[in-house]
Amino acid sequence: MSAIDLLREPVCGMTWGWVGTRGTWATPVAEASLDRMAEHAVTWTAIAYAAEQATPFSTEIPFDQPPTVTEDEIVWAIRGAHERGMKVCLKPVVNVADGTWRAFIGFFDWDVPGEPSWTQWFASYTRFILNAAAIAEAESCEMFCIGCEMVRSDGQETHWRELIRKVRDVYSGPITYNCDKYQEDHVTWWDAVDIVSSSGYYPIGAWDTQLDRIERVVEASGKPFFFMEAGCPSREGSARLPNDWNLVGEPSGAEQETYYRAMFAAVRARPWVGGLMLWDWPADLYDETGAMANDDYCPYGKPAARVMAEQYAAWAAGAA
Repeated sequence: MSAIDLLREPVCGMTWGWVGTRGTWATPVAEASLDRMAEHAVTWTAIAYAAEQATPFSTEIPFDQPPTVTEDEIVWAIRGAHERGMKVCLKPVVNVADGTWRAFIGFFDWDVPGEPSWTQWFASYTRFILNAAAIAEAESCEMFCIGCEMVRSDGQETHWRELIRKVRDVYSGPITYNCDKYQEDHVTWWDAVDIVSSSGYYPIGAWDTQLDRIERVVEASGKPFFFMEAGCPSREGSARLPNDWNLVGEPSGAEQETYYRAMFAAVRARPWVGGLMLWDWPADLYDETGAMANDDYCPYGKPAARVMAEQYAAWAAGAA
């Protein structure tokens, strides 16, 4: 199926399982989490897991070692989502063990003898991504994401194009890259992927301005577009800084609900936005009775969950 055909219906999505810690998937708890997510009009899920490199300057990504989930766990999650009627975007992500955000992984712009290099890093990253692409192909995943918020690497156009070429030898479905917020018009190789996607963590009052900017990028690319990540913690102040997971504030379901309503109104008013993959739904889901004390991104048991389910149901019905 082509990317355009795939997105004729909206991506009513939710990211599941982050960060993909070994032993937390393929359990009764994880199965119950998938059940609860499927009850909220979610038709797509990004099965997201992370491999860890030691520092931002490391060139080895040991994706087959703990804490990363095993291949058996990944297959279990994909099949579980498919069994519940959801389409799957497999999303392998690289993290940094020392806590540095992956956007800051970086090396000299050119290779220098004796120094860690982009060439070395991409060799390891390619092994990681091709391993995931083979799983995505074997399990008939409807989409594959080759990277997430790798801001400092975005300028390595030659390396990204070569990676995409190799992925296409392994995976036959649509490919996307999840650029970070505000970076949509800085990626120069959108023509190499099938779907443009980004992290839409925009402040509550900024959605229309940012959508105007992104629309120009999407029109120039000629590609379908959706937000591979979006959302807001249920925390006071988070609607102004929805990307800041460390923001200090009291739990607030009302804050998250207000943000969700504004976000859905803005994106659904733009026909070229193909949907949302909201962030995020953990494999070990908290008890619903404690939801209002939870200040993270997951909307389960909070007012935003009702907004999501209502909006997704209406969006899907409008496309039918």
